[in-house]
Amino acid sequence: MRKFLLVARREYMEQIRGRAFLLTTLLLPALFGGVIFVGYLSTLSLGSNKHLAIASDNPALAEQVRARLTRKKDSKTTVDVFAPATQEDRARLLKQVQERSIDGVLSVVTPAQGLPEVTYSSPSSGDFLTTARMEGAVNDALVKERLIRTGVQTTEADALVKGITIATFQVKKDGSVVKSNATASFYKGYVMAFLLSMTTIVYGLNVARSIIQEKTSRIFEVMLSIAEPGDLLAGKLIGVGAVGLTQILIWVSAAGLMLVTPLAASTLSGSLAVHFSWVEGVLFPVYFVLGYFLYSALFAGLAATCETEQELQMFTPLAAVPVWLSFAMILLIINDSNSAWSIAASLFPPCTPIVMFLRMGSQVPPTWQILLSIVLMLLSIWGVLWLSSRLYRIGILMYGKRATLPEILRWLRYS
Repeated sequence: MRKFLLVARREYMEQIRGRAFLLTTLLLPALFGGVIFVGYLSTLSLGSNKHLAIASDNPALAEQVRARLTRKKDSKTTVDVFAPATQEDRARLLKQVQERSIDGVLSVVTPAQGLPEVTYSSPSSGDFLTTARMEGAVNDALVKERLIRTGVQTTEADALVKGITIATFQVKKDGSVVKSNATASFYKGYVMAFLLSMTTIVYGLNVARSIIQEKTSRIFEVMLSIAEPGDLLAGKLIGVGAVGLTQILIWVSAAGLMLVTPLAASTLSGSLAVHFSWVEGVLFPVYFVLGYFLYSALFAGLAATCETEQELQMFTPLAAVPVWLSFAMILLIINDSNSAWSIAASLFPPCTPIVMFLRMGSQVPPTWQILLSIVLMLLSIWGVLWLSSRLYRIGILMYGKRATLPEILRWLRYS
């Protein structure tokens, strides 16, 4: 018992004191925050500062479209209206688009019967945001114009075009009804699942790289003189896992301190309010530990059969497959967290940590499913550890030769 604890302490202190731990712990959240902030700022300027022109044979409809395109003050959109527009006007506007003096021209032709024929011409083929804004503006303007033409008051027509907003509520198992937000629930589950997948795989690969480095430096020959291979493997898994928990604890504590600031409180309120239950707080470290031991045990066995880190990298896509599978089902899981596919994926051990928290983003799964997923993960960890420990016993002392599949099978029989 004391030997594997010594190995765990060595692994923990060696990584905690390293520059990589300090840089990832401090800089990674800052980088993620910076990326999100830059992305938010970039979206503010999308579709803004545009100089557009509307050519139409219906002045009333053209003015309605212009009013909707310039309704938002932050869009800073300039719209010139040419109505009624002649063929010469349309040709001249297309020439201005070609010369880049205006950003685009919207042509609206209203026949005697039926819907208008609408085209938009611009120098760019990828300006989908402006196109979407114009589609919304034309549709709203057309509906309002038809309503006013039938005798509806302007204010009532505006209210009908604006539409209504549906307030969503969630009915809990205890019968209580609470306000919910699908977007906030989606991002909550997504962020927690992403954090779990990133940390478990990264620290699982850290275990594998550590084995490769110690194997190539022959330090194992010294360590085996004072400890059994099983103690070395157990100590390495526990020590590196404790480093991961420490890092997550630091991130969660920093996030908690930021959430109590007035800026965060005003931002994460109303429609962006995010609520975490005590069940999610308890299960997060549980699934992290289980996912970490599953992946790290797998990579520890693979690392024992490899000679270099380059060879180990050939196996890294194996770890990414369950992650890709889990996030490929994200829309299905969020929309119907109790479907057969969602339940099956959450009970498949390599996908369990990610899918469970994607499901929790909308509603907490039944207790029996949570307990069954934990039992299945424990059984999977036991099986993977059984195989990896036998590969580890012999593989750490094999040098200069890549292990073939028949040799690996012989290692399992010898152990």
